[in-house]
Order: sequence, then C-alpha cells, then structure tokens
Amino acid sequence: MKRTIYISLISFFLISCNFFKNSDDLEPIARVNESYLYKSDIKTVVPEGASKEDSTLLVNAYINKWARQLLLMDGALVNLSEEKQNGFSKLVEQYKIDLFTKAYLEGLVIKNIDTVVQANESQLFYEANKESFKLNDNLIQFRYISLPLNPVDLDTIKNRFKRFKPKDKRYLDSISVQFKSYALNDSLWVKLNHVAEKIPIINESNKNQLLKKSNYLQLKDSINLYLMQVNDVRLQNDYAPLDYVNSSIKKIVINKRKLELIKQLENDITKDAIKNNQFQIYK
Repeated sequence: MKRTIYISLISFFLISCNFFKNSDDLEPIARVNESYLYKSDIKTVVPEGASKEDSTLLVNAYINKWARQLLLMDGALVNLSEEKQNGFSKLVEQYKIDLFTKAYLEGLVIKNIDTVVQANESQLFYEANKESFKLNDNLIQFRYISLPLNPVDLDTIKNRFKRFKPKDKRYLDSISVQFKSYALNDSLWVKLNHVAEKIPIINESNKNQLLKKSNYLQLKDSINLYLMQVNDVRLQNDYAPLDYVNSSIKKIVINKRKLELIKQLENDITKDAIKNNQFQIYK
C-alpha cells in the first residue's frame, strides 16, 4: 500500500517514471534507497554547447534535487499518518482525472463548436447587456498626419486630408513616406489617453479639443506640423459603440456556447453509457 502511494506522489511532483528503472543494461549514476537515477535520465538536462564546468554544475544540481525529493518522500511516508497519505493519494488520482477529462472535453468542443457569431446575435447581446458596456475612458475616431515644418504642397495635403474621399486617401497613402507618423483609419475607436501618449503635441491644454465631433486641428511644435481630424466621439460613461466591444461580445458568446456544449456533451455521454449498459445505478 505504502509503495503504491509512494509512486503516485512522486509522479505528482513530476518525477519521471524512468527514474525508477532497475535494469542491468543501464548504468546508474545515483541511488536513493531502492530508486536509481540513470545516465539516460539526464540526457536533456545539459543544453547543447554547454561547457564542461556548466554541464557538471547542471548535472549535480539535478541529481541533488532528485535525491532531496525522494528523501523527503521517504520521510513523509514514515511520518505522515496513513489517513493523510490516503487523502493525498486520492487528490493525486482526482487531479489526473480532471486533467484527462478537461483535455478530452476541450478536444470535443473544438471539434463541434460553432465559432461564427452573426452580426444580429452580437447586436441582440449588446442591447440586452448595454449597461455592462459603459465607458471608463473617452473614445475618439480620428485621423492624423505628422509632417516636417513647411512641407512641399502643404495646401494640397491639407485639402485632401480634410475632404478625405477615397481618391484623397489613396493620394495620402502614396506620399506617406514623407510623413513623420500618421494614422488614416478613422473608423477605429481609440482611447483619448492613448492618442495623447502617441502624439507629443497633445497635452492637457489642447486635449479636450479632440473631444469635439467633426473638429479639425492644426498644431505645430518646433520641428513638426500636426494635422488632426476628429470623426466621432464617445465620452466617459457613454455606452461603448458596438464595433468597439464587438470582439469582446464574440468571446463572451462563444464561451457561453462552450459551456452549454460541455454540459450537453456530458449529458450525452452519460445517456449513451446507460443505453449501452456501460453505466448502471444500483438501487
């Protein structure tokens, strides 16, 4: 009985079963009572290219750790009550069951779950849980360009930047090599504080100008000119736009499906086992 518990608990501490081989054709390098450590067990301990000194240190540290764990286990088996040892053995067995069943269910879920969340499903979830989507930060949709002072064709750049029709966007993309930095996708929602961190000209005195919908700003410092156009704004405590939280909604919906599918799989497995006479409850 004690030997069974001994092996189970050592396995739990991730000591390989290979450590307990006792074969005449293997050369042992260490022993603790009736357990042996062999050369083949330490092949992966030393990384390729390690010096002789480093290899010796690594191997000795490994052997000492292995020995300490076994010696501590010996002490535990002598000093712990049988009741406590049985309790630990049950915990080890339950941990094994949990690992195996979790991996099995996750494999079944991956194989069977529908990961497509339709737009109308996201919309329904958003409307039903709108109070959960209040903003903690100010959001803006905007585009900006950072240019050197006095750039060539500034009027053309400004006009196209403001108008921003498809042909204007293509033009700006084509000359973007001369921009110091830029962001032209003004359909994305970004936190105002993140914008302020990325664009050095923005500070506490002018930051609120970005919270005005459809506002155009032209700012400059000693080396750069900044063009900014605000497309839309959502203020703190407003409801977050659906497109801003849509990825989170999809994760929530899929996770909900996952939990429902796991419950269904567990019920189906139980029903099939009863049907096939693999599971019986005796009254």
